[in-house]
Amino acid sequence: MNKQSEQALEDNLVKQLVALGHKRVTIKDEADLLANLKSQLEKHNGIKLSDNEFKQVLVKLNSGNVFEKAHILRDKLLIKSDNDDPIYLELLNQEHWCKNQFQVTNQVTIEGSYKNRYDVTLLVNGLPLVQIELKRRGLELKEAFNQINRYQKHSFWSAHGLFQYVQIFIISNGVNTKYFSNNKFESFKQTFYWANEENKLITQLDRFAEAFLEPCHMAKMITKYIVLHESNKVLMILRPYQYYAVEAIIERVKKSHKFGYIWHTTGSGKTLTSFKAAQILMELPKVYKIVFVVDRKDLDVQTSEEFNHFSEGSVDATDNTSKLVKQLADDSKLIVTTIQKLNNAVEKKNYLKQIEHLQDKRIVFIFDECHRSQFGKTHNTIKNFFHKSQMFGFTGTPIFEQNCTANEFGKRTTAMLFEECLHKYVITDAIGDGNVLKFSIEYVGRYKQKNDSNEIDIEVEDIDTKELMESDVRVEKITDYIIAHHARKTHNKKFTAVFCVSSVDVLIKYYEFFKHKKEEGKHDLNIATIFSYQANEDDKDATGNIPDAEFDVAAEPQEAYGKSAHSRDKLEEFIADYNEMFGCKYSTKDSKLFYQYYENIGKRVKRKEIDILLVVNMFLTGFDSKNLNTIYVDKNLKYHGLIQAFSRTNRILNETKSQGNVVCFRNLKKDTDNAIELFSNKEAKEIILLKPYEDYIKIFAQALDNMLKMTPTVDCVNELKTDRERLEFIKAFRELIRTKNVLGAFANFSYDDLAISEQEFEDYKGKYLDLHREIKVEKEKVSILNDIDFELELIHRDEINVAYILNLLAQLKDSSEEKQKAQRKQISNIIGGDPRLHSKRELIERFIDEAMPHLKDGNEVKEAFMNFINEEQKGAFKALCESEGLDASKFEQTVAKYLYDGINPLNDDIANALIEKPKLLERRKIVPRVLDKMMDYINTYINGIE
Repeated sequence: MNKQSEQALEDNLVKQLVALGHKRVTIKDEADLLANLKSQLEKHNGIKLSDNEFKQVLVKLNSGNVFEKAHILRDKLLIKSDNDDPIYLELLNQEHWCKNQFQVTNQVTIEGSYKNRYDVTLLVNGLPLVQIELKRRGLELKEAFNQINRYQKHSFWSAHGLFQYVQIFIISNGVNTKYFSNNKFESFKQTFYWANEENKLITQLDRFAEAFLEPCHMAKMITKYIVLHESNKVLMILRPYQYYAVEAIIERVKKSHKFGYIWHTTGSGKTLTSFKAAQILMELPKVYKIVFVVDRKDLDVQTSEEFNHFSEGSVDATDNTSKLVKQLADDSKLIVTTIQKLNNAVEKKNYLKQIEHLQDKRIVFIFDECHRSQFGKTHNTIKNFFHKSQMFGFTGTPIFEQNCTANEFGKRTTAMLFEECLHKYVITDAIGDGNVLKFSIEYVGRYKQKNDSNEIDIEVEDIDTKELMESDVRVEKITDYIIAHHARKTHNKKFTAVFCVSSVDVLIKYYEFFKHKKEEGKHDLNIATIFSYQANEDDKDATGNIPDAEFDVAAEPQEAYGKSAHSRDKLEEFIADYNEMFGCKYSTKDSKLFYQYYENIGKRVKRKEIDILLVVNMFLTGFDSKNLNTIYVDKNLKYHGLIQAFSRTNRILNETKSQGNVVCFRNLKKDTDNAIELFSNKEAKEIILLKPYEDYIKIFAQALDNMLKMTPTVDCVNELKTDRERLEFIKAFRELIRTKNVLGAFANFSYDDLAISEQEFEDYKGKYLDLHREIKVEKEKVSILNDIDFELELIHRDEINVAYILNLLAQLKDSSEEKQKAQRKQISNIIGGDPRLHSKRELIERFIDEAMPHLKDGNEVKEAFMNFINEEQKGAFKALCESEGLDASKFEQTVAKYLYDGINPLNDDIANALIEKPKLLERRKIVPRVLDKMMDYINTYINGIE
């Protein structure tokens, strides 16, 4: 049976969409698109627009970027009639989302920088709001994703910018179908499968269309389940499990006063889910207020900030109990607070008088991380005071009978407090969908104990005596191990790590060993730490609970002498190191400065300015950083505490971050297995954890065999003549890179275990990058290679740069003639094997051929190279200005501005640098071309030279 063609796939989809309720319309080009828009807006608004009035509409629609257009779509459009009266046009009915005009068309041709023809377009009231790109069965889905990215650059901005109103993109090859929001900053990792309520994926295109593209559901997703992230100025769309959770809460509030909780695994985006639930609940007249409750001060601030990112000014975070009481009494619809402040408000007499009138108001409480503090008196106090309250909890690790510990109020499970679980999305679901990463867990450290007769050694993994575990010898060995393997775990410090230890005393030992070894020149890692000097920072029984961080520290220690005073002095000393490292002035002298220190550490971990953060309990729950990929563990962890801590590492980011790394210096294997079983299912271990090292060696061997069948030698790559042959090689070598990326994180990785030498691998990598370079040069050529993703982030090598190459060139100059040939080949291989050096390849090779023969020795290489580069840079800048008709002075200012702030210049900046101002259509072709040339110039002659 022949493969289904892309055209057949498209034809069948259009027929199905018509059957679902989309009206078929033929739109060939921009003129048809505009004519249809006019008639649909007239129909939707019950009005007739004159040509002049419609011109005003087009002018207003063509303003702003994608994010600003998303706001325009959701507002009324104000124009003036021919009689000078105001006309308010509705672009999208958000309240009654089914009452819009739905159409489907295909093969719309739009000309921008290049002419592009789009596959299937869904229009709402004449505006293209959903764009579907198809690939025939058997092709990579990622090619359709890359094609959309190409359209973003080449043509979506054309045709009065109407295709920048697209809210949802859909990509499919028939068997796999994914959706994502119109956010050009997203990677392929941020594309999602749709699923049913039980989290079963819907991947086939026809089934996806039936579930997702039915007009009412599609319009509901656009109007209710897209979030406009205000700080990043991007669109975000909810994933299916988030959608079902919000729908369940809304349904519960509309039809009952019952409680409920959402079990969505750690790292799956609970803040976005809870925000969207709160936002929709705010629209319900019967709900008086929504109070979002967290149980730690850091989450209070963090959650408020995240909510305001989603909708600017939507949350006025409560700084103290008095402010909370005031907000409860005023017209604030959504409040974020801590459970401690809420408890104060309903227990203290001076506050009770101010809020007692709220006891019978319909207030919805949403508890974040509801497995923590509200298990006790506080929860009951709030419940008993607000008679008509409705409570919902969110947790990634619920409390069950197995992981429940008794307190003064007895055993309390999540279900006892919040009743029914309204939706589940457990860690196996998230890993299967690619929404969080698997864990790679390594257990390091085996200790020998002599038997009674002292005759033989018995190897013991479970020794956990305080004397051994906290000994200086053991702590120093672990410190040395981390220093030796940290670069491998974090891909040469592309990512950061947390190191959690059992107590403050042990943390102090580790910190001082790291500090002394840095002073001795044994590492260059930035180490920082934070801990409370209260007793709760010790690891007493590791029941699964990670104590909450305390920030309300006194100005002086409670104990004049003893442990508290000692640990505070040490913390003050460590903060002084931090202040020196980053030019800060933090201290433990008052709670405000200490809390500011805490906030600053979090920001620097996220920005990768801290390599390893040493903690006892802080940052093990609630802290989100996509740039964190490793946790070192010298601490007993169980159940929800273990999953919470490990889950700091498994947020998805890009292809380089293939797993979360967990390095255990204690035998936590049994506890890990128990936690995985509890929070997923009994068969979950293989899904959640990476395979053993040996299995990835076998996977690599199979991928290598596949590649060698095509290209037995490196030179065979040169003989690949057709695009199809090149594509197959690219895919085969890319699979090798992906597996090598996983292998590289194992401490025992060695090329000796592979059936290819490191040099051979680098040679093939050079050919792979050559193909990437050729395709980039031939980008105007229509080819199946245009949209292939080379995943270059997997092959960056941070230690290789121009300075490194210059050192090799100096050695080359001072070598004997017989050694020079081998050294030059080595240099050529290195340049060819790193994508960031590719733009400089020709320059470096010309420098070797033209300038180096005239140098006396290696000491002159660096200065000669910089002089050579300066002259080449001047010539290239002049040639660029002449070829594109640019005013050199103005263009130089544009380049300088980019180098200063790192933000791509506006189209107007480029246009203003042109000596002859082009017409609008010409400008749309010229500006992107000049910008591409400018970036090539910067990457070749400026970036990475020093």
